[in-house]
Amino acid sequence: MTKKLYVVGVGPGSKKYLTDYSIDIIKKSHFIIGYKYTLNTIKHLINRSYNQIFEVTMKSQDDVYLNVYNNLMNENDICTVPFTGDVNFSESEVVDRLLNLFGDRNVEIVPGISSIQIASAKSRVPLDKASIITFHVTGDIEEKKIDLVKSIVDKKSVILVPRPWPSNKLKNFMPSEISSFIKEKGVDTSKIDVWVFENLTNNEKETVYKGKLDSLADKNFSDLSVMVIDQNKRQTYLEF
Repeated sequence: MTKKLYVVGVGPGSKKYLTDYSIDIIKKSHFIIGYKYTLNTIKHLINRSYNQIFEVTMKSQDDVYLNVYNNLMNENDICTVPFTGDVNFSESEVVDRLLNLFGDRNVEIVPGISSIQIASAKSRVPLDKASIITFHVTGDIEEKKIDLVKSIVDKKSVILVPRPWPSNKLKNFMPSEISSFIKEKGVDTSKIDVWVFENLTNNEKETVYKGKLDSLADKNFSDLSVMVIDQNKRQTYLEF
């Protein structure tokens, strides 16, 4: 065995949505590296007499990953990098970097329950009848915006993660910007149902907004939002 890195999804924010496998990995990891919100999600599992915790930001994360892996970890040590939700959704930019740094053979990816799944369940819009899009990326989103409009024109539902950009509001693509963008493309947004979920699974902060797509134009939502554009038509096996 060599140095082992686990990239682990820890759910949207509530400990109720942590899997047993994720819990086991976190408890046996000598090193845990994560963002503040994500570390807070698993704080009840952390044993500071054993787990060494490193809180990172987008700017500091590369240096911390390299320092822990190259200078602190010994052979057979385990390090976990937890991610909010499912590590396989909206986190590919960081996961790809970790795979490049540590090598595929040294990294195990452990899926989690994502906010997309929770939003699907709460809105009753099934994943297999919706387009799933994340704008929570740093790269160009123009093709994703085209896919969004095409899905709506094709009468598909869409479950998406908006893009907050606190340092540059021009790069925001939050529910209000999304509503305005779709309307600018000639879609009648007054007839389309929409849900916006904030702080999913956080009992103290979770909110649910439901209305028409055009009603979002002047509304502000938190960075921890998921949006469902609901054009779902229910079908049962009796129809086939």
